Parts: sequence; structure tokens; C-alpha cells
Amino acid sequence: MSDAEASRRDVVTVADHDAARVITLNRPAARNAIDVPTRHRLAEELRRAAGDPGVRAIVLTGAGGTFSAGGDVRSMEGAGPDEVKARLAPLHEAVQIITTCAKPVIAAVEGAAAGLGVSFAAVCDHVVAAEDARFVAGFGKVGLVPDGGLLWSLPQRVGTGRAKEMLVFGRTVPALRAYEIGLADSLVPAGKALDAALDLAAEAAALAPLSVAAAKRLLARTGDSLGRLLEAEGEAQAALFGTADFAEGRAAFAERRPPRFEGR
Repeated sequence: MSDAEASRRDVVTVADHDAARVITLNRPAARNAIDVPTRHRLAEELRRAAGDPGVRAIVLTGAGGTFSAGGDVRSMEGAGPDEVKARLAPLHEAVQIITTCAKPVIAAVEGAAAGLGVSFAAVCDHVVAAEDARFVAGFGKVGLVPDGGLLWSLPQRVGTGRAKEMLVFGRTVPALRAYEIGLADSLVPAGKALDAALDLAAEAAALAPLSVAAAKRLLARTGDSLGRLLEAEGEAQAALFGTADFAEGRAAFAERRPPRFEGR
């Protein structure tokens, strides 16, 4: 691998902590701005983590005390419609992986989450915010529409009215306010977001993987009618009754011991 290729790969780093895969945006000199190579690397590592049976939870964070400054505006000059769509393709893939993968994805946010950084945080299953975190969509300040699925994920988290505060009026949301309105799910001291996210990942890893996957899949269908959701719930429950993990869960309950789930 050439030095240039290695440098391109280093924009996203990975590390395993027991059953948790930590994926780190690693451009601290650029406040972890997400340029096109970073988008491709992020999608690649999310895809790899989603498909790794040894990974039970995924943590997304940023290096150097900043989650992400968002898209790399300096790299956008002169982009035509086709190039814009090409830029969006790996971004959309990454967002789809987060929402559809069977494993919980946790955002550990220190410092600023701006623009696309908000998009990636909001689409995660759980957002841990340090007390010094702040969320600012900022798309209107550069003349763009929110992307990365933020127009879908943010209203689900905070409601349409509060989403408009960020997306239409451009307000910055500090960590405490983010926690109060549901943009952040946990609030921790500065410097502790990753530790808290890893603790949460360990909790998720102790659960039956197939059960977690089914719950996440069904939660994504809450926009369905109650009848459709109940039908899907019944199908999922019937399938889980036949799994080895359910047999292990019953045995562990009867024997009053922690279960040892294998995801089958």
C-alpha cells in the first residue's frame, strides 16, 4: 500500500473493545470534516462491522475532541449535478447501513457536531453527548439543504417544530438542550462520551443478538399501521421461539445465571 493509499485509509480508524467496534472519524486537523474519501471509508467500515458476527455493537466517534464539522466545504467548489449525486452515494450508503444493520449503533459526541456531523449522530440508535457538545445543522449558512437523512431522522427524534429550530432557523443546540429535547439520549461529563458509549455497547452485547436485531427492525416500522406492526411482530416472535438463543435464555432464567447468547 502506498503512502497516499494509507493516508486515505487513515481518515477513518477502527478498534475493537470486546464485542464493540469503535469507528473513529480521524481528520482532527480538519475537525473531522467528512470529505469524499472519508465517506467511502466510513461506509466501508460500517459495512464490515455490520457483517462481522463477532461485533455486537458499533460506536461512532471523532478524534481530537470533535465529533465532526460536517461536510468538507472546501472540496465542494465547482461540483456539478452528477458529481453532487456521486458525493452523496457513499453518504447514503453509510446512513442506510446504520439504520438497517442488525446491531445497535451508538454515537459518542464530544465538542461540535455540525452539518453532516449532526446527520450521522441523529441517525444512530443512541447518542451520548458530552457536556461540551453542541449540535448545529448549519446547512442554510452555506446555501444547501440538509442531507445525510437529517430531514428524516431529526423530526423523529425531536419533533417537526424543534427540527425547524435547527434546520430552518439555524439555531445551535448545546448538549443540555439536546438532551432535554431528545437529540441526545445520554449526557455525560466532557471527555467521557466514548467511555459511556462503550459501557452502553457492553450492555447491548449481553443481550440476544437476534432479539436486538428484530427489535431494531420493528422499531423502524413504527410508521406502519398498528395492524401491520402487530403482524410483523408476530412473525418475528414466531421465528425467535425456534432459536438456540431463546432456549439459552430460558435455561439461564431457570438456572438463575447470566445467559450466553451466540446469535443463532
